[in-house]
Amino acid sequence: MKRVLILGAAGRDFHNFNVVFRNNPEFYVVAFTAAQIPDIAGRHYPPELAGEGYPLGIPILEENKMEDIIHGEQVDVVVFSYSDVAHANVMHLAARTVAAGADFWLLGVERTQLTAKVPVISVCAVRTGCGKSPVSRRIATELRALGWNPVVVRHPMPYGDLASQRAERFATLVDLDRFECTIEEREEYEPHIMEGTTVYAGVDYEEILRQAENEGDVILWDGGNNDTSFYKPDLDIVVLDPHRPGHELGYWPGEVNFRSAQVLIINKVDTANPESIAVVRQHIADHNPHAKVIETACTVTVEDPSMIKGKRVLVVEDGPTLTHGEMPYGAGVVAANRFGAAKLVDPRPFAVGSIQKTFEKFKHLGKVLPAMGYSEMQRHELEATIRKTPCDVVLVATPIDLARAIRIDKPGVRARYEVEEIGRPAITELLERFTNEYKPAEVSARR
Repeated sequence: MKRVLILGAAGRDFHNFNVVFRNNPEFYVVAFTAAQIPDIAGRHYPPELAGEGYPLGIPILEENKMEDIIHGEQVDVVVFSYSDVAHANVMHLAARTVAAGADFWLLGVERTQLTAKVPVISVCAVRTGCGKSPVSRRIATELRALGWNPVVVRHPMPYGDLASQRAERFATLVDLDRFECTIEEREEYEPHIMEGTTVYAGVDYEEILRQAENEGDVILWDGGNNDTSFYKPDLDIVVLDPHRPGHELGYWPGEVNFRSAQVLIINKVDTANPESIAVVRQHIADHNPHAKVIETACTVTVEDPSMIKGKRVLVVEDGPTLTHGEMPYGAGVVAANRFGAAKLVDPRPFAVGSIQKTFEKFKHLGKVLPAMGYSEMQRHELEATIRKTPCDVVLVATPIDLARAIRIDKPGVRARYEVEEIGRPAITELLERFTNEYKPAEVSARR
């Protein structure tokens, strides 16, 4: 029996365990490690999810203690199981593993994908912050117009009580409160719910799949953190960001998505410079020339531009896009500049608690405030940072109405962003061909 350590970030690691290692007599998982997400280390993957071989559950430990764990637990294999990581960093972990005396594994996509009884469309990306979420929403809308009943399954973000989050169904905003969702979860679920699409997420993605395929006649895998799909797709769509040309070849497992996609969407062509767009196009020609290519603009709008013009503006952006997505700004800065802000107010001198630590960790961040909210305490610290920052208006560019999740004591305005095709082929044409092949009525009849 091989003794296994799984390097993770409370998502892919749990899925890899569930489909490859749980109830597998060839392996015993001694621990998970924690990276990227705060407040995960020190907890346990619960026994009711881990199975009979783990009556006490599985500990979740700090990744920086990896060598000690390998030696102390006599680990044979270290399995890398999280995403949006630069290739060099993955190989540093591999080198540390091998130097400590263990093997280093990357599990293949097909080994970890589950097969659905209904068609699956996966929407993934090469980096966090490419604009995958508005692409997913657009596809859900188009599928309904074509006669489908889509159900979204979202890449995991189980940061609360893992046992109770085994399989979650979100159909109304009340469900977000019932499951005590973090800001990061709300950002992904709420926009779908507002458009009438049911969302599933959680920890056990086989159980989630069986529930979702009984409700919808097509599953839309809404990927996250540039991970690969947990379900075998019938149509594999991947979003690229020309603001970060070359990243499609520099990150794990984004490059896997890039090389294997059937459809590549170059997003944000309205704001990226032509030279960067040309680099991305050349990389497609070199490494995935058979993919269909769609180019889209990421159109940014605000509810009331007059609230921005001539004002001191505090921009609040989507947290993961700025942090491990490594973007220095997002749609909020684009909107502030476009609509005539007099000044972008720097929140860094006024940051509180974990928000201050976020700025210290991610040195590339400037005059923007990431909407961090992984815990109740962090939400309070986000509130306090906004309260202390001297500004005329708070420009919120998160995918949700942030005022539902925290108290904002200043005038606020929201920025929204949606995708719009530039030329052809169009997303609608792509989905029409998909409908002609699979026919939603026939799929519903088979179920």
